[in-house]
Amino acid sequence: MNSLIAAPKYTALLDTSIRIVIFAKAPLPGFAKTRLIPSLGSDGAANLAKTLLKHTVDQALGSNVGTVELCVTPSYDCAIWKSMGLPGNIQWSNQEDGDLGDRLMRAARRVTANHEAILLIGTDCPDLSAERIRDAALALRENDTCLVPVVDGGYALLGLNHFLPNIFTGIPWSTARVANLTQKEILDSGHTMMMLPKLHDIDEPGDLQYLPDKFRC
Repeated sequence: MNSLIAAPKYTALLDTSIRIVIFAKAPLPGFAKTRLIPSLGSDGAANLAKTLLKHTVDQALGSNVGTVELCVTPSYDCAIWKSMGLPGNIQWSNQEDGDLGDRLMRAARRVTANHEAILLIGTDCPDLSAERIRDAALALRENDTCLVPVVDGGYALLGLNHFLPNIFTGIPWSTARVANLTQKEILDSGHTMMMLPKLHDIDEPGDLQYLPDKFRC
């Protein structure tokens, strides 16, 4: 089972009724942001992955809406994680095996079983700011779910008040159909949903035109 790894005490400002779970790959050359290697090289792609990961953690903590957990691959035992100087007031977990749907589903099941709402986010979207994360948390006050779609058809954030296993199975991950199919599954199951404004993520060389200047080397 995917168990949490002990972390220091949280700040008093965190609200444990919502948990932000950041899915992250270690920013290692040839492992992270591989689709950007033709434009940035292995080291450049890894450096951008590291910058985006740190930005995402900072924005999640800055949103001040709940506990922040970093769900990682490879495991937290990998030396790269200890060398990154990430803030101490986050929790850690390991993604373990399976496709993206399996890994997201395990996290959603675990968190909601603990009577917490969950905001699942990745590290590919520099526009997913603390303010936008707060908007998603507010959306869960009146809706069962919320979604921040991205231009390529995926999503940068998925918020859930309840565990909905059907939204993680049978989804063609890394395609332009992900957000639409997720929305359809949610609405077909009779749950309410708030669709938040669409953003750009940075996956392919063509996406680099949307990368803010402060992220460029």
